[in-house]
Amino acid sequence: MTSWDISQSGVQGVLSKAATAAEGLAKVGGELEKTLPSAASSAGTISAAYCGAPPSGPVEAALSQFFLARRKDLAYVALRTGNSLNGAAAATNAYTEGNLKMAATAQSQAVAEPRINESGHQVDASGKEIDPSGHGKKQGTP
Repeated sequence: MTSWDISQSGVQGVLSKAATAAEGLAKVGGELEKTLPSAASSAGTISAAYCGAPPSGPVEAALSQFFLARRKDLAYVALRTGNSLNGAAAATNAYTEGNLKMAATAQSQAVAEPRINESGHQVDASGKEIDPSGHGKKQGTP
């Protein structure tokens, strides 16, 4: 049987480091979105006299195409990272909550008053005998 052994403090430490890295990635993405258009329009332009808007050069076109082609991918990575961090935190909390529920159930069963029938066997709330090994009903009982 597979078992789990999750250290909640260990997971929190990893998630904290990953969140810090993700924040840095988001900050870089935001800065890229702000500065790339300016860098693109300044890169590779022809420096001569012209009328109207400066002509765009091949570097501007390449940077613009790159950003447009990768914008969706960058947004996907940012969203996927956030979802992964939130999912790991939720799974760890559910694991911890499950352990607390199991501990509470075991504790309440340990302190519960036993029910004994006339023949001296332990019975459940409906009066059916309980197998002392905990593997189901006692043999010979309906």
